[in-house]
Amino acid sequence: MKIEYLLFCFLLFLSVRSLECNAENRWSIDANGGISWIIDQRLPHSDHIEMSGLKISAVLRYGIDANGSFLLNRSLVWPTLRTIPNNTHASLMRRFGWNVIDMISVNALSLANEKVKKISLRGILSTQSEFDLSRKGKLELTRILFPSVSNPMFCEKYVLKNVGESVLSIEIPSSHSIVMTAEDEGVDGSYKLVSIINGQTAKQLKPGEELSFSATFAGYKNTESEIKVDIDQELKARQDLITDFWSNLILETPDSVLNTMFAFAKIRGAESIYDTKGGLLHGPGGESYYAAIWANDQAEYINPFFPYLGYTVGNQSALNAYRHFARYINPEYTKLPSSIIAEGTDTWGGAGDRGDAAMVAYGAARYALARGDKAEAEELWGLIEWCLEYCKRKLNEEGVVTSDSDELENRFPSGNANLCTSSLYYDALCSAVFLGKELGKPASQIVNYKKESVILRQNIDKYFGAQVEGFNTYRYYKGNDVLRSWICIPLTVGIYERKGATIDALFSSRLWTENGLLTQAGSETFWDRSTLYALRGVYACGETEKATDYLEYYSTQRLLGEHVPYAIEAWPEGNQRHLSAESGLYCRIITEGLFGIRPTGLRSFTMTPRLPKDWDHMNLRRIRAFGNIFDVEINRINGKIGLKISSNNKTILNRKIREGQTLTVNLP
Repeated sequence: MKIEYLLFCFLLFLSVRSLECNAENRWSIDANGGISWIIDQRLPHSDHIEMSGLKISAVLRYGIDANGSFLLNRSLVWPTLRTIPNNTHASLMRRFGWNVIDMISVNALSLANEKVKKISLRGILSTQSEFDLSRKGKLELTRILFPSVSNPMFCEKYVLKNVGESVLSIEIPSSHSIVMTAEDEGVDGSYKLVSIINGQTAKQLKPGEELSFSATFAGYKNTESEIKVDIDQELKARQDLITDFWSNLILETPDSVLNTMFAFAKIRGAESIYDTKGGLLHGPGGESYYAAIWANDQAEYINPFFPYLGYTVGNQSALNAYRHFARYINPEYTKLPSSIIAEGTDTWGGAGDRGDAAMVAYGAARYALARGDKAEAEELWGLIEWCLEYCKRKLNEEGVVTSDSDELENRFPSGNANLCTSSLYYDALCSAVFLGKELGKPASQIVNYKKESVILRQNIDKYFGAQVEGFNTYRYYKGNDVLRSWICIPLTVGIYERKGATIDALFSSRLWTENGLLTQAGSETFWDRSTLYALRGVYACGETEKATDYLEYYSTQRLLGEHVPYAIEAWPEGNQRHLSAESGLYCRIITEGLFGIRPTGLRSFTMTPRLPKDWDHMNLRRIRAFGNIFDVEINRINGKIGLKISSNNKTILNRKIREGQTLTVNLP
């Protein structure tokens, strides 16, 4: 294992160096919790980021050219303006390359020779630039770009400030452009795209004075009226939303990169929810996946996280997603759809049974427990019960769950039975035991679920346990002889029998790269979701130092590197899109991995905190789960771990525990 050890040391060196010397990163952390790129000589450079509201999503392709000027192309998506055919990808999308600054006149001339000084991100993209007008003065420009929280428009505020010594003559036009889309291409006929500059200003701008104007890009059904915009109200609504995300579920550790990456992950994870005719639907995004839900991205990945954040819209979207899947349970036990699309009006199942019932049962049971709402849990019990029975009926002779594919939908082979599906089914059975007790379900049913989970755990080891490329880990499916990243799944559901070899395999040179885990050894493809699952699992099984080293490295790359500030979907597919649910998986590294929270009841959970040896504390404040709002404070005290849980200024629990000890927490 000498090569693997040297690779680990090299990656650790990179991680430490990147944290110690921000000059090696393109971005740095601001005092307000955001990040900024202070422009230096490393030009040109471009990047892309997605931002979303209830009625619009925007992928901004932005950057700075070799001369220092700002570049921007807006790819705008309206999830509820459906196109024909009304399939998964049928949201109306248009790109707008309009440079609003070209419309401004200063001293009777157009602006030229922009020099961008800084670009900042904090749920809003803002830029600061200067225009040197030679002897005629100097002008500072601030752009503030963001999606409307609730309206179908993308908003831009521009602020011009005279930072020279001469009076500047400024002329800003008003513009109102309308494009009508083809009537036969829209589900509701022709759609109206409206681009507006709210200017109409001619002013002598004295030194030190500033003025502002705005631009908006909106999309409407032909029967809808245009919305009159107050740009400052729109901006405040977006800022308030970010503040709400950042004022709940607050991570406090000695590592500013992890704290900041976690804060940003809450934004991307929670903002990508769309108000559709089928109710609130969380969507992955990426210029492809809107007004639709998936058994993996929504039901499995992000919905179990929402109760911790306590975002009302997020919890509502999670419950709505499970309600949609519940529409398709049936007495014949035919498979669930993999995805419910087109605002809830249609389904997709092109990869067959991907293990979707296991995904839904796993996510719904964890969500119901963490949410702490008995009425919701009762409503979801029928769906969970049906999914567990479906999986039971899919067991093969060796006692593991069969399926046609997995969540990668035949991009890589998964055999007739894969490790991921059976592991999720196992966890769902465990959660059903806890939830069934809370709801007073028949003791015989609960006992059967418990027995089935014990047998399944044994069968998972017998069927999937194997020597693969020299590691005594798991084969992903029968006949698989190449390492796969999803061997991490058992670690996330409390199956640790092969943890040592599995961790060695995950972080070997065969799977680990500078971009995280390869999907399959020997390939070039990586999907962040497997890296995020792996880091959670490595924490959960007690390899705290290794997990922290790799999490710090990964977080530095994603937050402060060349493509920021969120977890990504995949490469080369999708060109590292900022799909939303991956950010939810990042947050779960913290809640379920680092803090070791495992729901066991509507008001209870077990906790196995994993405090890294170089940290003296870690806190998670304003957790809004299990029907409570509470803080968890963890400190190192004389070789032991001090754990304090408090709510409303009252201490619920205050204990000293051993490293790796698990506590059961009961909230009022």
